[in-house]
Amino acid sequence: MTSTVASAAALLSAYDDQLRLWVPAVPPASPVYELEGPVLRVVGRTRGFVETAQDVGVRGADLDALIRRHRDFFAARGEPVEWKTRSHDLPADLPERLEAAGFVAEDRETVVIGLTGPLASAPTVPEGITLRRVTTRADFERIAALQTEVWGEDHAWLADDLESSVREAGDDVVIIVAEAGDRLVSSARLEFQPGTDFAGLWGGSTLAEWRGRGVYRALVAARAQLAARRGVPYLQVDASDDSLPILLRLGFEAVTTTTPYVWTPKHD
Repeated sequence: MTSTVASAAALLSAYDDQLRLWVPAVPPASPVYELEGPVLRVVGRTRGFVETAQDVGVRGADLDALIRRHRDFFAARGEPVEWKTRSHDLPADLPERLEAAGFVAEDRETVVIGLTGPLASAPTVPEGITLRRVTTRADFERIAALQTEVWGEDHAWLADDLESSVREAGDDVVIIVAEAGDRLVSSARLEFQPGTDFAGLWGGSTLAEWRGRGVYRALVAARAQLAARRGVPYLQVDASDDSLPILLRLGFEAVTTTTPYVWTPKHD
C-alpha cells in the first residue's frame, strides 16, 4: 500500500497483510520467531506469544488441537502464553475455543491507524516537561517502576524486556520518556517494522496526576516525527479505552479490535 490516503477497509487489509505474521528480515537471537503456516509463535519473551493470519485455516476439532499444541508447548516450558486475536478473525468461534482450552481474555483494545505526516507536527510539550530518548538500563528500570505505579501490578520484568529489545533491534525500537525535573511522569516506545508501511506506538503510560495535560499527545507527536524521518506513512496503535478518545481526536481511524487471551501455568 503506497497511497497515503486510504479507507478504513484498505487500512485493515494492509494491516492484515503486512503486520500479522511479521518476522524481522534478520531475526534476532532472542526472541525466536517460529512461523508455521498461518501461525506465528514467538519464544523468549516474558510470556510466549501466538498470533495467526486473519483466517486460522482450520475449524472444529482441528482448531482445538492447534490451540492445545501451542498451549502445551509453553506449558512444557513452564511459561504463560498470549494468543492475540482480532474481532474480524475467522473462525468466529476462536475466542470460545481458546477459553475452553484454559485461556482467559484480557482487556479488549481498539486497533487504530493514522497518517504519519499530519501527526508529525512539533510536539507541544506541557510547561515543566522535557522529552528524552533513553537507552540505559537505569532508565529502563525507572520505566518499569513507573509502569508498576501506573498499573498497580509488578512490572519489574519490563526492564529486561526493554533492554533486550533495544539491544537486538537497534534503531528499530525507540523509547522516549517525559520528565518533570527528575520525576519520570510518562514513557512510550516506537517500533519500526521494516518492509511494511507501518510503525507501532506502544507502551504509553502516564502518572494519574499528569493525565489530561497533553503529555501523551506530545509523545505521539515526537514519535510521529521520528517515523516521518524514516518515510513510514502510517502509525498503528492498540489503543486502550483511556487513549482511544485522544487518538481519534488526533486523526487516527479505528479499523478493528484486539483481545489477548492468556494461558497461565498452575504452580503448586
